[in-house]
Formats: sequence, C-alpha cells, structure tokens
Amino acid sequence: MKNYISEVIVQLSSNEASFRMERLYVNKLNVTLVQILKHEWPARWRSFIPDLVAAAKTSETICENCMVILKLLSEEVFDFSRGEMTQQKIKELKQSLNSEFQLIHELCLYVLSASQRTELIRATLSTLHAFLSWIPLGYIFESPLLETLLKFFPMPSYRNLTLQCLTEVAALNFGDFYNIQYVKMYNFFMVQLQAILPLTTNIPEAYANGSSEEQAFIQNLALFFTSFYKSHIQVLESTQENITALLMGLEYLINICYVDDTEVFKVCLDYWNSLVLELFEARHNLDNPAVAVNMMGLQMPLLHGMVDGLGSQILQRRQLYATPMSKLRMLMICRMAKPEEVLIVEDENGNIVRETMKDNDVLVQYKIMRETLIYLSHLDHEDTEKQMLKKLSKQLSGEDWNWNNLNTLCWAIGSISGSMMEEQENRFLVMVIRDLLNLCEITKGKDNKAVIASNIMYVVGQYPRFLRAHWKFLKTVVNKLFEFMHETHPGVQDMACDTFLKIVQKCKRKFVIVQVGESEPFVSELLAGLPTTVADLEPHQIHTFYESVGHMIQAESDPQKRDEYLQRLMDLPNQKWAEIIGQARQSVDFLKDQDVIRTVLNIMQTNTSVASALGTYFLSQISLIFLDMLNVYRMYSELISSSIAEGGPYASKTSYVKLLRSVKRETLKLIETFLDKAEDQTQIGKQFVPPMMDPVLGDYARNLPDARESEVLSLFATIINKYKAAMIEDVPRIFEAVFQCTLEMITKNFEDYPEHRLKFFSLLRAIATHCFPALIRLSSEQLKLVMDSIIWAFRHTERNIAETGLNLLVEMLKNFQASEFCNQFYRSYFLTIEQEIFAVLTDTFHKPGFKLHVLVLQHLFCLVESGALTEPLWDAATISYSYPNNAMFVREYTIKLLGTSFPNMTASEVTQFVNGLFESRNDLSAFKNHIRDFLVQSKEFSAQDNKDLYAEEAAAQRERERQRMLSIPGLIAPNEIQDEMLDS
Repeated sequence: MKNYISEVIVQLSSNEASFRMERLYVNKLNVTLVQILKHEWPARWRSFIPDLVAAAKTSETICENCMVILKLLSEEVFDFSRGEMTQQKIKELKQSLNSEFQLIHELCLYVLSASQRTELIRATLSTLHAFLSWIPLGYIFESPLLETLLKFFPMPSYRNLTLQCLTEVAALNFGDFYNIQYVKMYNFFMVQLQAILPLTTNIPEAYANGSSEEQAFIQNLALFFTSFYKSHIQVLESTQENITALLMGLEYLINICYVDDTEVFKVCLDYWNSLVLELFEARHNLDNPAVAVNMMGLQMPLLHGMVDGLGSQILQRRQLYATPMSKLRMLMICRMAKPEEVLIVEDENGNIVRETMKDNDVLVQYKIMRETLIYLSHLDHEDTEKQMLKKLSKQLSGEDWNWNNLNTLCWAIGSISGSMMEEQENRFLVMVIRDLLNLCEITKGKDNKAVIASNIMYVVGQYPRFLRAHWKFLKTVVNKLFEFMHETHPGVQDMACDTFLKIVQKCKRKFVIVQVGESEPFVSELLAGLPTTVADLEPHQIHTFYESVGHMIQAESDPQKRDEYLQRLMDLPNQKWAEIIGQARQSVDFLKDQDVIRTVLNIMQTNTSVASALGTYFLSQISLIFLDMLNVYRMYSELISSSIAEGGPYASKTSYVKLLRSVKRETLKLIETFLDKAEDQTQIGKQFVPPMMDPVLGDYARNLPDARESEVLSLFATIINKYKAAMIEDVPRIFEAVFQCTLEMITKNFEDYPEHRLKFFSLLRAIATHCFPALIRLSSEQLKLVMDSIIWAFRHTERNIAETGLNLLVEMLKNFQASEFCNQFYRSYFLTIEQEIFAVLTDTFHKPGFKLHVLVLQHLFCLVESGALTEPLWDAATISYSYPNNAMFVREYTIKLLGTSFPNMTASEVTQFVNGLFESRNDLSAFKNHIRDFLVQSKEFSAQDNKDLYAEEAAAQRERERQRMLSIPGLIAPNEIQDEMLDS
C-alpha cells in the first residue's frame, strides 16, 4: 500500500503528460489517494506533504492537481470523517497537518504571487478556502495572505472564490487579539466593493438580470457581511471612519435583502434577528436593573454605579443604529412571510385561491420575522407605527396598491400585536381598521375584495385587547365577518368562520351584556338572524359558527337566559332531528337512507361543536336527544354488523358502512366531549353512564373486530378519569366487555388497529389510577394478562403506545407497593419488569421513553433497599443459595443480566455501573445521569443521535425560553396567552 502511494507521487512529479488524461480518471485517482492516506496515517503522512509540495513545483498542471488533492484531504479529514474516525484521531491528524502547513502556506502564497494561470489560481483559492477555518491564525494574520486575497477580489475570475476565503476569515472569532487586522481588512474591502458594486446600484434588479456568477457574488457578499458582523461588528463602532464603513455595509446588506431569493434572505434574516435581539436586550436590561443584577451577579449598590455609564453607551449605540433599524423595519414590512391563519393565497397563475397545503418553511420564516419585527417595534414604537401607516395610506391612494404589498403590510401589522402600550395600540388600530374597511368599500373586483377581506380578518383576529375595549369596532368587525360568510370566493368563508371563533373566544362576555346604545345583547340579535347568516356556509363552517355562539352563551351567567339562548341556537338542528325521529318511528327503514344518515351525522357534529364550548351548560340539550341518539346508535351498529357478516372484511370499506360508522363515532365523541367538559357532577354521571352500558359496551363486545369503534375505549377512559372511584363497581363489567376481545385484536402484530391500541392502554391507565381496588379483585390469570399487555405496550415502537404503557406501569407499581398484596405482586413480576425495562432501555429503539424507564428502575431499586418486601424475590426451589436480603439478590441478578446483554463490557465495568445504580437511587437526577452516561458511552449508542435521552433538559430549556418570551410584550401572540381576565 505504501509503495502504491509512492508510485502515485512519482507520477505526479515526473510526468506532466499523465495529467493530460481524462479528468474523470484523475479525480478518481485523487480520491483514492486521499482515502489511502487517511487510513495509512501516520506511516506515510509526514513524508507525503513535502513530497506533494515538491511535485507541485515541477509544473503548473501538476501543481493544480496537487491543490485539488490538498483540498480533498482537508475535506476528508475535517468535514466528512466525523462518523468514521474518533475525535482523538482527527485531532492527531489535524496536528500533523498543522505542523506541515507551513509548506502548503508557502506554496499557496507563491502560486498567488507568481502564477498567471487562471485554473491554477482558482484551484489554489479553493484549497485555501478548505483550510482557513482551522489552520493556526498566524498563517492568516501574520503573513501577506490577507493582502494577497484582497488583491484578487476586484478580478472577476477570482472574485467569488476570494470572497469565500474572506468569509471564512470573517467567521473566525478568537478574542480581540487581531481586531486591528480585521478593521483594516474590512475597510480595504469596502473601498474595493464600492468600485465593483456602487452603493447606488439597484441590487435586486442587478441580481434578477445577472449571470449565475454575478448572482453567486451577491449570495457570497451576504455571507461575508453576516459572518463579519456576527463576530466583529463592535470593533467597527470605535472611530468615525469605521462607523461610516459599517453603516455602508449595513446599507448593502439591507439592499441585498430585497433580492428575490429565499436562501439569500434567510441568511440575512438570521443575522438581523440576532442583531436586533442584542440591541433590544441591552436596552431591556437597562430598563430592568434587577435583570442585570441576576445576569451579572452584582450587588444592587455596585450596579447603580455602572448604570449611568452603561446607559450612555447603550443610548449612543442605539442612535448609531437608528437609521439602519428604520430601514430594516421597512424591509420586514415589505417582505413579511405569510402567517398560518391566512388561508387565501395567490397561485402561480396569479389567481386568488384557497391554500391547500401549509408551507412549513414559510411558517418558520414568519416566526423569525415576527420576532425580529417585535424587537424592532420595542426599539422605536413611533417609527414602526409611522412606517406602517404611511404604507397603508399609499394603498388607499392607489400609489402602492397591489396584492403583495397589502398582504405583507397587514401580516406585519398583525404580527406586532401586544408589543405597543395599550393607548398607542388603540390609536394605531383605529386608523388601521378604518382604512382597511374603507379600502374594502372603494376597491372593485372579486379577487381584490377577497384579498382585502383576508387581511381585515387576519388583522382584527390578532388584536383581541383592542376589540374588547371598543365595542363599536367589535360589532362592526363581526358584522363584516357575517358579510364575508356569504362570499363564495375560495377560502373567504373558512377564514371568516375561523376569525369569528378566535374573536369570540377572547371577547365572549362582550356579546352577552347590553352595550351602551343597544336594546339587547348582541347574542340575542345574532340568534334572531342565525338562519340567514349561515345560509351559504358549508357543514364544517356551520359547526365552527355554532361553536363560536356556544362560547358566547357559556359566558352568560344567568341560567335562565343561558338555557333560552341554547334553545334558540339549537332550534334548526333540533327541528330536523325531531323530524327524522318522527319518520323513523313510523318506518325504521327511513334511517337507512344515505342522505338521512348524512343529516344525522351533521346534527351530531353540530351538537359536539356546541358541547365543546358549553360543557356543563349543554345538559338541557343533550338530555333532549340522548335516548333517541342511543337507539339510532344501536340500530346503525346492527346494520354495520350485518353488512360485514354478509359481505366479509371488504364490506367495512364500502361508503355506506363508513358513513354509518361515522355516525357511531360522532355519537361517542359527543358524549365524551360533554362528559369531559362538564364540571365534576356525580348526578350527570349517574344520568348518562348506566343507559350506555348495553347500547355502547355490550355492542362493542358483541361486534366483529372490524366493527368495533375505538372511541368506546376512549369514552370509558374519560368517564373513569372524570368520576374516579365512583366507577369501581362498573369496572368488572367494562373489563368483561372490552379487555379480552381488544387484546385479541391488538396482540397479533404491531400494526393492526392502531387507534384501539393507544386507547386501550389509556383506559387501563385510568382504571389503575382511579379504580385500583377493582384490579386487585382480578384473578391471577386476569392480572397476568394485564401485566403481559403492559409489557407488550412499552415494547411497542410507536411512541405514544410505549409511553402510555410505561405511565400505566408506574401507576401499577406505586399502587401495588401501597397495597396488602405488595409481596405477592413483586414476587411474581419484579424480575420480569426489571429485565424488560433494561431490554427497551438498551435496545436503541425506545429512547423517547428514557425518562419513564429511569423512573421504573429507580422505583425498583428503592423498593428492594427499603426493606418493604419481606419475602424473598428469588425462587428457593431453583436457587439453593440463600441471600441475606433482596437487595443483594437484585444486585447480583442485575450484574448477570447486564453482563449477558453487554458482552463487550468487562465484569468490573458492569459491577461498577450496578453499584452506582444502588448508590444514586435516592437522587433521581444523579440516578438518571448515571444511566445516561452508561448508555452514551456504550458502543450501541455512541454512533447515534441521542437527543431523546436529553428530552427533559430540552423541555426545561423550552420552558425557560417561553418564560423569557412572556416577559417581552408581544413576543407571544395575545391569542396564545391563556388570560383569565380577558373578558373583564
């Protein structure tokens, strides 16, 4: 192998003609050589670089190929080998290459100063680019390298490669030692840039009309500026000359942001977000000295001495960036991404249509832009308001009117909700809503009106605080939404119904009190005109509308008025329901008609929507239809069973059977929604649960597997969670109806009946949590079935099922420990549980369950050490040796178990790990870290992504971030904040 390398080097150095062969062959040869070198290190490494440099000096053609090899070598060792080589080997290779880099450095500088060959110079710049991110800094800043690179920057052939090299240098950040060199580099670069691309250039237009090389230059320029500013912007804030160059660079960067290229914009946006956050936090911390105290660990008296000086610096810095930040606000307004709530979009043909699929990239971009604009708003509320209103006035005058301009402006206005003081926000919104309503009136054209309607709905939906404080605006807006509900343009009705629901949820009290100048509450007026309002809506839109009105009614505190409003709301569906039931009493076949089935389904869905909003107050309505609803449920169930019995499994796929099952599922969903939302009133349970036992539970037991509804399981899980111990006497009947038959369905494989799986274990968990005495009464065979099913659940690779199984196991372990059957249970299942938990803990497929695996193991180890188990866990019939206590037995058992599972680990390593488990058992954090360290260091886990093992820490970090965002007005949208005082 070594001889082969030598031969290649000889070829490189002795025969230039050999590199006139096919380029493809040469490239393959280069890659092969680098691969061999990587694996032959260190045997040939030290001699290779000198040999290669010597070969490079024999001719420019060979030198060019040597540059390619060096570039490949850098990429192979430091970019592509992270998964193949240990960090130690990479470090040693790097050190070896560093020690030889002087030769490479000299070669590169020699080529750049002496060669006239374009291809060679480009190859040299490309090689330098690969090395610059990791070579010793002296080779960059204490040599002529930077000056040499800047000489090549103005030359079109080398401009992009040079700029990439300068960007790598700009991204380096090793303290303040080379600040002078960075300032000198930046200022010289800006002088050259003005000659290449004058600041007056229309960059978006130049980009659109430019060649691919010219477009790449703009992209590279964005990367250079953002890389430099992220690490070194503050060194440019020192002198007036540097400040002038800095402001010029920021101006370039803002102009580049208007380029029609998403990737370029993302690069710039990422930087703008970090800069405005830095400026905002400096001011925010100054306004909140207590925050600064915590951050800096200072005593308050010491802090006061620093505040004046800091305040002056922060004010100066804020003034320095005032003009760029103002231009940045306009950029964010002009390029604001589409929020999720907006359903109306322009397609590729220029038509206004309903959005069919969410673009996740756009939603991520909106989130970042929204956050950036909120920080900008906090830095200068007046400038933000002024720019938005000026742009809106241009829409009204027609000077700046087009769909995109109005959209981005309104999305920006909606995005800063909550960031202004209430008085300023009120003044701002009065002008915005007034102008938008006027624009809707004066603008002609169906598509134009649809766009304006979409924007009105989005903006008003974002400002519930304003609407609550201004009844006339709120009423005007809601009546406008009712108008939009008759507009058949795609997406307008959906958005009108969604916005109505959002507004009602935040302003519901305003609709049930008599407002100044009104003769009755708005809800009464609404109910009088309800048939007209919903006349043009689709069923799913009607359901949203009914849910909205349900929220209004829920806010009424007078029970008599509340029941009257509910009766008026449900008048239309109840009339239809009474008509259907009346016809069915004359001929039951009437219910079999598909149109009738669809009507029944629609009525059930409408009831569910209202029940979800009203909760307990839905009692009078569900009492009215409940028994007839169960009769329809029973009849449709029999129809389904007979269809499947006659037509076989394929019958369940027919549209007729699917429709019947939809009615059954919606019926179950309605009952579950009502019982779940209703306040904990035992009489409600007594009224509704007994009549369901046979029509629902009995039906589930009698049915064929394909005809069983998983919603039955979730309904009874909800009932048990709601009524808790009151359901103990009913658990045996529930068990009898669902347990055996459901297990038979779900334990044949891991794929069939996915909905039944999760809901079955949720039901078991509810029983274990609230009706544990009922589990104790099970026979040993039945209990074994329960435990086997739990083990089967947490073995499942479906995360939700495994997690539910583990939570159920934790409940069972705690409850049995506290029961009189503690010894009996743990004698039967302790070792099985430990073995199975270690199996899923170490198989790399169940990482998301790590937190619960740890909890189970901690419980087991604490239990045996506590002495709570008074009977031996080992089987005296099979083990002749008698252990002094259960803890000694479990320790030895665990060592043997893990020794078998990890044959690559020594006995002492396993013993040390198990001893650590017992020592840290009383400290959950230490216990968890001990297990995690063991897993991460094991061969099975070391080469994998182990982020799921750190899920708890990640969740804690997300919560800290949410608390930080809550402390900054507007960062979390008002619609996302649960505010109990919303209706005050």
